Amino acid sequence: MESNAKKAYIKIILSGLIFGSNGIVASYIDLSSYEIVLTRTVVGGLSLLAICLITGKRLPVREHPGQALYVVLSGFAMGAGWMCLYEAFDEIGVGVGALLGNCGPVIVMMLSPLFFGEKLTAPKLTGFFTVLAGVFLLNGALDGTLNPRGVFFGIMSSVFYAVMLISNKKATEIRGLENTTLQIISAFVAVAAFVVYRQGFSFSVQPSDVLPILVLGIVNTGFACYCYFSSVAWLPVQTVAVVGYLEPLSAVILGAVILREPMGVLKIIGAVLVLGGAFFAETCKPKKHEKA
Repeated sequence: MESNAKKAYIKIILSGLIFGSNGIVASYIDLSSYEIVLTRTVVGGLSLLAICLITGKRLPVREHPGQALYVVLSGFAMGAGWMCLYEAFDEIGVGVGALLGNCGPVIVMMLSPLFFGEKLTAPKLTGFFTVLAGVFLLNGALDGTLNPRGVFFGIMSSVFYAVMLISNKKATEIRGLENTTLQIISAFVAVAAFVVYRQGFSFSVQPSDVLPILVLGIVNTGFACYCYFSSVAWLPVQTVAVVGYLEPLSAVILGAVILREPMGVLKIIGAVLVLGGAFFAETCKPKKHEKA
């Protein structure tokens, strides 16, 4: 049991670091944000289906049709969120785009009384407003790499991410690898429908795009999602939530180091507030007289 938990820690940390490099890999693909998400869902979905076949897993759609609909809705929201996120990457850079795109858990927290009957505690509210302050600082740091359109797409990616989380939470019987595979297939359907409506199903992939597309689909989607969902069962929920913020943190660091994205004082303070507020809201336990 202890050995399994140790492996789970390694896998979930690895998945967070890999997810944080999504924008870096995408920056080497000469396609639109929508086309990148489409190729990512195709390659990632096929990779996960292959893993399902190898491990003997199958999608439990017939066994739990009602909950499968929640997973499909979650997948649609994930596809829409990814399109918004990659659009944000193009407009405001990888680091800031990833930070804004990872406010979804905080949005879910604010909606939890409505959807799950959970009471909002003082620590959760403090964390939420700290994240908001960070977003405003990031929005105010207009220096050529940040603009309102990019901020809008970054925030919308968080909204769709919140829809994904809420819908997924309703599917209590479909979890792990099967859940992820069904989600990514659903995301592909949603993204493909949008791309066909917007420009038709014809776009050219340059030879130089093939390798980063395969890396983004197989490693950053298929392998990373497998690492993530095969480890969550062995770890406490709060641990999973906290480690999840390795993604925006690694995205900021990688964006600054590899892509040389500028990080002024306002951006650094905003990044600290976003990550710190989210971390505080997820980990700070309410006082004894408060019920979470």
